Amino acid sequence: MNNKIQTISNLFEGNEIRSIWDSEKEEYYFSVIDVVGVLSGAKIPRNYWSDLKRKLQDEGSQLHEEIVQLKMKASDGKNRLTDTLDTKGILRLIESVPSPKAEPFKLWLANLGNERINEVFDPELAVNRAVNYYRNKGYTDEWIKKRLLGIVDRFKLTDIWKDGGIEKPFEYALLTNEIYKGWSGMKASEYKAFKGLRKESLRDNMTDIEIALTNIGEIAARDIAKAEHPQGLSENMKVAKRGGKVASDARKSYEKETKMSAISKQNSLNYQYKDDNKLIENK
Repeated sequence: MNNKIQTISNLFEGNEIRSIWDSEKEEYYFSVIDVVGVLSGAKIPRNYWSDLKRKLQDEGSQLHEEIVQLKMKASDGKNRLTDTLDTKGILRLIESVPSPKAEPFKLWLANLGNERINEVFDPELAVNRAVNYYRNKGYTDEWIKKRLLGIVDRFKLTDIWKDGGIEKPFEYALLTNEIYKGWSGMKASEYKAFKGLRKESLRDNMTDIEIALTNIGEIAARDIAKAEHPQGLSENMKVAKRGGKVASDARKSYEKETKMSAISKQNSLNYQYKDDNKLIENK
């Protein structure tokens, strides 16, 4: 397995890029000053950023509106407010820095964009990329087959929800949480925290029984909805809760017969998070 967690910080290997994890938004925020300092080579990155920010505003860029001020530990050891951007914002910032040091990053972004455009014309490329990614993470081919089938099954459920008038992303999230809570007692974000995850996929870090119970809950919710045709968020929430109840009954039966908990802190990570800003690799 690759022993490095892949974040923006890895692009600046050998240079410290301070970051903060926002557990509610499930997003990293990176220090703009640190990134600008590395890319520009400026002796006083703060002044360089001030000039660049003014230039971007004059050009009509909306990037400055996405800046979030967060407290980060400064060189003097004190926590001070500093400009930060999320991953998308940092990538846009890289494109805006007119410096030779930024060119390798811009080339990397261009290659990524080219790959995604090619996948529009040949979707198999995207599937191959996903399979290779899972293989590189150490998953078996049998596990990968099941995972891909699970993704297709998930689409079948969301298609049913869409037919029932569900349109907004937060509505899909609420329905999914209702199923999770029904059998595990936790919504997705709480389940991820329980397993020591952040941006990582919850399902990629589930045990066989956890995946099975998730599938049971979603299949039950899907089949109930197909039979009853609930409309709107409120009616679909009731159906999702019933689907979760079906999985909950299956969990109780499993735990009664095996004398083991179906809920596990086990994950597939080869690192663990130490606190809000640091992580330990090679778990």
